[in-house]
Order: sequence, then C-alpha cells, then structure tokens
Amino acid sequence: MELNNEETETIPVFLQNIQPGKIVELDVRPVIEGGNDPLSIILQAVKKLEPGKVLKIVNSFKPTPLIHLLGKQGFESYVEQLSDKLIHTYFYKQSAESAVIAEPTVPVEMDEWNETLNRFCNRLVTIDVRELPMPLPMHTILEALDNLKEDHALFVFHKKIPVFLLPELNERKFSFRLKEISDTEVQMLIYKD
Repeated sequence: MELNNEETETIPVFLQNIQPGKIVELDVRPVIEGGNDPLSIILQAVKKLEPGKVLKIVNSFKPTPLIHLLGKQGFESYVEQLSDKLIHTYFYKQSAESAVIAEPTVPVEMDEWNETLNRFCNRLVTIDVRELPMPLPMHTILEALDNLKEDHALFVFHKKIPVFLLPELNERKFSFRLKEISDTEVQMLIYKD
C-alpha cells in the first residue's frame, strides 16, 4: 500500500500481514451520492466485525469524524489516499470483545429550546449547512464556532442530527440544543455557558 498524499503514514502492524479474507470492505460512496448518511450502515458493519478482522471503508474523503468516534471505542485506524476522490480507511480493534457502538440520541425539550433561543436573542450567528456535501457541514460548523463571540450562539439549519459533531462539541465544552422539524430538517443552537 502506498499513499499519494504528502503525509505518508507508516503502515500499522494490524495491516502489514493481513490476509485478504480478513478484510471486510464497505463502499459508502453510493450511499453518500444518494444523499444519505452512511453512519447506521457503518455502525452495523462495526457491530458484526469478527475478532481479528479489519473493516475497510471506501470513501471519497477522509472520514475524520468517524476515525475520532471509533478511536474512542478502541479502534486503530489507517488512511490510504489513492487519489483525490478515492480513500480507503481501515479500522481494527485488537480486543476480542465485540464492539457495541450506538448512535447517540438527543432528547428534545421544547422548553429548553425556547429558553435558550430567547437567552441569545439578538446574539445569534446563523448558518445553513443543509445543502453542503459531507463532510462540509461539520467542518463549516466547527469553523463558525472557532469565530463565534463568547456571548453569542450559533444557530444551525441542518438536514439531520449531526451525530459525529456532538462528541466534538462536548470535548470543546460547547452546549447545544436540537429541534427536529422533520425527517429532513433539524435546527441546532450551539453555545458556551
């Protein structure tokens, strides 16, 4: 395996002598091109991954949020960039115990939503990421948060609950409120207490 990017990583031990039958390949490009989020498909594949096997995700971009999420669950990863539009990401968990990763659920309390929205009245920065291809919604939100004034909140129009973003917000000490409008529209308030 050879990387075409500037940062050449050393191939990790788990991939150096892996047998072809021990790699489970999942191409998520058709799912993304269809306008859907492949997270639930990936998590199903992770749950079914047998000990000693490697999950290979075929994608058109480096899945940084997925690497972060699975890394917290004890998975090692390796990214192989074959071209600008073809990236293989390998995941391996040394432990023999089965991986159980659940999609985060966020309870929505209308009172909390309205209270928070009123608290930041006239101090909101609004962005709409509904039409952006992945992974741009998360990158756009994080960039906006980097530039957000301390006493302001970020109001985000999104097409789904951004499950990869939520742990990142917790790490960065941001609070958030979510309001599901429909299956294809979510509003989000992100702020620091």
